[in-house]
Amino acid sequence: MLAGDIRKGVIFDDGSSTDPKNPSLYTVVDFQHVKPGKGAAFVRTTIKHLITGKVLERTYSPTDKINEVKDLIQTRNNMEYSYTDGDLYYFMDQETWEQIPLNHDLVEDLLKFCAEGDKDITIKFYNDMPIMVEPPMFVERTIAEAEMAVRGDTSKAGNKQAILDTGYKISVPLFVNTGDKIRIDTRTGEYMERI
Repeated sequence: MLAGDIRKGVIFDDGSSTDPKNPSLYTVVDFQHVKPGKGAAFVRTTIKHLITGKVLERTYSPTDKINEVKDLIQTRNNMEYSYTDGDLYYFMDQETWEQIPLNHDLVEDLLKFCAEGDKDITIKFYNDMPIMVEPPMFVERTIAEAEMAVRGDTSKAGNKQAILDTGYKISVPLFVNTGDKIRIDTRTGEYMERI
C-alpha cells in the first residue's frame, strides 16, 4: 500500500523491529494530505503503537510504501460489552459466550459511543492479544443534556453542545433536545440524524 492511500484504522508494520515474529505494529489515528504551494505533497499522520500505546507524528511521501499487515491481525466481530469490574471491561463473544477482559486504555475511545449491553463491537487481536476495540460504524444514543436553543442565534452556525448518555460531548443542531435519540458516525464522532 502507498502512503497516499492511507486511511484511519489502517494497521501497518513500520519496519523498525528486527524480530520478524514480533513486528512493530501501528495504527493510523489521523491523517492529512498536504499539498504546499511550494515543494512536494506529503501525508502527515498521527499513529499509535498497538502494543505500547505510544502516539507519534510521522510524515510520508505519498509514494512511500507502507507494509499493511491485514494477514497478521485476527478479528472477532459481534462482541457485546457485558459489564465493568473495577479497571476491567468485559466483552462477550455472542457465539461462543467467551468473556474477554480488557483494560481502560484499550477501550477508552469506545466508551465515548458504547455502554454496557451494546453489541456489534469488533475486537482485533495480534498473537491472541487484544490490540484494538472498534465500535459499530453507526450508533444510536440518547441525549442526556443539551443547551437550550435561543431562537435567532446564528452565531453558532445552527449547532449547540450536547452530552450523550455515555458522557461524550457532541455538536448537534439546535432542534435536538434532552431525551432525543440520535444516530452518530463513530468514525468521525459527528451527529448524523435525530431518530
